[in-house]
Amino acid sequence: MRQRIGIIGTGAIGGFYGLMLARAGHDVHFLLRSEYSVVAQRGLSLNSAVYGELYVHPVQAWNRAEDMPSCEWLLVGAKTTSNAELAPIIARVGAPGARVVLLQNGLAVEDQLRPLLPDSLHLLGGLCFICTHRAAPGVIEHQALGAVNLGYHSGPVSTADERRAVVEEGASLFRSAGLESTAMADLQQARWQKLVWNVPYNGLSVLLDAGTTRLMASADSRALILALMQEVVHGAASCGYHLPDGYAEKLLAVTEQMPDYLPSMHHDFKHRRPLELDAIYAAPLAAADLAGCELPRMRMLYQTLRFLSSSE
Repeated sequence: MRQRIGIIGTGAIGGFYGLMLARAGHDVHFLLRSEYSVVAQRGLSLNSAVYGELYVHPVQAWNRAEDMPSCEWLLVGAKTTSNAELAPIIARVGAPGARVVLLQNGLAVEDQLRPLLPDSLHLLGGLCFICTHRAAPGVIEHQALGAVNLGYHSGPVSTADERRAVVEEGASLFRSAGLESTAMADLQQARWQKLVWNVPYNGLSVLLDAGTTRLMASADSRALILALMQEVVHGAASCGYHLPDGYAEKLLAVTEQMPDYLPSMHHDFKHRRPLELDAIYAAPLAAADLAGCELPRMRMLYQTLRFLSSSE
């Protein structure tokens, strides 16, 4: 079934998934700011190692939320650092009963946004397993992967079956665009699993100015990555989320097969944009603290990144 979808934040993530859904025949509307004129005139381009060169033009591009039509689905691809200012936009563009999917990293991002949204909106978390970045205005480079795991956070349904139905609907939406998507029974469990990768690779890419290939090639950095991963797994367990046995080692093996990739935090630091330190580091550290669990390596990484961020 054709759905009307709003993309809030048309960067690498929002642009990639929005373009794929538009090509699948959905009615996709893109909200942009600085890149509005370029995308409106030239469209969106995707250079993908998986799907080849894809192009959508004309694009239903908007630079004012007030002008956008009401959407049944809203995919939020903006960084967590802008969630508070995005809340009025989401409330304005979302149709009654709309599904809002936060395609964001970190822990507790939905908890912070939920009080700012109308009760009529469903709020879901989307965990993106993808290597992509924005190369230029309206141009997205896609190196590998693309799966999205979805979980329900809150909204106008209360039973497990109703929540599961909403999440399955979202997974079907992504599958209609040829993308792998899994409905997750527990959103917080899924977010902890994503942190196992995000905590070491995002932070170390900034500190060591290195992509995944160099980080994996060094015995020292590889050992540090594994130690950080295992510490996140321990933190998750202390909060009641037991990840699969050998999960850290599995992620290491997957990363070895990836093309060289610079995580989003590296790009943000390079371009002097705010780093997602609260969602990726402060929130899980706080959750572990409440459970009586100290994560010393992760805390040191967080403190170092805070110093570098404040020095910029």
